[in-house]
Amino acid sequence: MANQGAKKRKEENTRHMANLRHLIIACNVIYILVRMLILHSSFTWKHWIGLLLTSLAYFIPYQQLAQMAKPAYSDDGELLDGGFDMRTGGICGYLHDVIYITSFVQLTSIISEKFWYTYLVIPAFGAYKSFGFIRGFLSQGSEEEVEDEKTRKKREKMEKKASRTKFVKTRNR
Repeated sequence: MANQGAKKRKEENTRHMANLRHLIIACNVIYILVRMLILHSSFTWKHWIGLLLTSLAYFIPYQQLAQMAKPAYSDDGELLDGGFDMRTGGICGYLHDVIYITSFVQLTSIISEKFWYTYLVIPAFGAYKSFGFIRGFLSQGSEEEVEDEKTRKKREKMEKKASRTKFVKTRNR
């Protein structure tokens, strides 16, 4: 029963990485079949670059997720840690987002090349997150909240009420 959670997480991570791998393979196969074989007359060198770009956009996040999902073993081969929980947010969630956006762009670029502009969502979101992060550092010391008279009186009343001793009434029988 020891390390049951680690074994369960290892199995979940293995299944999750297999699902991501199947998604990546399916999107590439669909793109190659439809774009290269069926619509071959409109296939240009730009589409080769797009295929390389999407392959790179799949490879880098997938490798990082695979490193995070890799379990840790002791010297005698016992499972110590089942790997990172793939359901959590943070960098893991962002890497998943890149894979999902890439699959969307790859499949929809079969219909129209304008869908490549969807890739601009990734740096825009990064800029949005970093702006909030930087703004937190810049406004750390200069942010003083101005309290109006009504709020100040209400706060003082609550503090005064909280500082009073409380008596408990009991009934005598």
